Amino acid sequence: MITLRCEIKDGGDTQWEYEWNTTSSNKLPEQSEYRISYAFPSHSGTYRCRGRTNNTKHSSTDWSEPITLTVSDKPQPVLTVSPSWLSPGDSVTLNCEVEHPSAGWRFYWYKAVPKQSGFSYSYVLLPDSLNGSEQDSYVIHGQTRTAGYVCTAKRGKRWYFARYSEPKFVWSADFHSSAPVTVSPNSVQHFTYKSVSLNCEGNSSEWRMRTFSKDSQQKSLPCSYWGTVTGSTCNLYSYGQRAAVYWCESGSGEFSSAVNVTLQNEDIILVSPVHPVPEGGSVSLSCKLRRETLVSNVFFYRNDELIQNDTRGELNISAVSKSDEGFYSCQHSQQVSAQSWMSVTAVSRPERSSSPVPLIVGLVFGLLILLLLLLYRYRLSKGK
Repeated sequence: MITLRCEIKDGGDTQWEYEWNTTSSNKLPEQSEYRISYAFPSHSGTYRCRGRTNNTKHSSTDWSEPITLTVSDKPQPVLTVSPSWLSPGDSVTLNCEVEHPSAGWRFYWYKAVPKQSGFSYSYVLLPDSLNGSEQDSYVIHGQTRTAGYVCTAKRGKRWYFARYSEPKFVWSADFHSSAPVTVSPNSVQHFTYKSVSLNCEGNSSEWRMRTFSKDSQQKSLPCSYWGTVTGSTCNLYSYGQRAAVYWCESGSGEFSSAVNVTLQNEDIILVSPVHPVPEGGSVSLSCKLRRETLVSNVFFYRNDELIQNDTRGELNISAVSKSDEGFYSCQHSQQVSAQSWMSVTAVSRPERSSSPVPLIVGLVFGLLILLLLLLYRYRLSKGK
């Protein structure tokens, strides 16, 4: 309920009539009060009033100072996730921001699950979110796979609902997930106007590719927005510089790993793997010019520090360690490539066997020796 009241100071016992003026689309009564039981955006505008005596139409007060009334449509919260890329042991924090924040909001958190048909999502309440929370943040522990999330908010006795936020995603580069994304050629960076294709490995009728970039207004879109789709393969339109994340979704509600792909207008790119390199494995990075396949006499940098400068055209790491993780770039002549992140994943090593078999064998062997010694001593005593 909203009440606008027109009050005339020092009005005495004069009988007043009231006149309202507004920029809204509503007609106001000639009374001292204007009550809005249910506010709608059409009520938005500036309001002012004045009084006049009922014995003459020409005796009136000045107009009051205008007041502005803003009635917003149902707000759409803005959801942010941090971090956006998962590392082992990370906790994911969701933040839900409502326009014109005020007290009384309760926040609800959902997991976005791909629907079997189309590219929309169904929303499943996260644990402990059934009754909502006064806190505008929610922490998820132990998230290891690519996932999408949504939030909404409610307030008031009549449970005034905000709209759902746009889905936001946290991505995992784990190549060992179901239907990993493969990129051909296998590199993060690609030249514009060169062929680039991405594929969802698995049943082509089940998996479909999605993309997310700043160019897409922070929305998840099907790959058809950026290329042509054949089965589970997306052939990118390779004109125009662009950086985007690509992943696959299935009708059964699963998400694949995710990859970064960038299209460069420059004449030089770094060729580096799109997937994390396992610790202890080998990797080779190279520099490529738009008009040449590979080049020599290349400078290689990690985190802006020079790590190799010789006649070789490749940076070869035979046994990758966690310390090799970082942002890499290359330089040939006066041309420098953009940076690309190379991730290194730890490889779990089998623990030493704790089997009791060797201990049991040793005990049995010891008992046999002891038994033979006792038998030998017994025979010696009999001989005497």
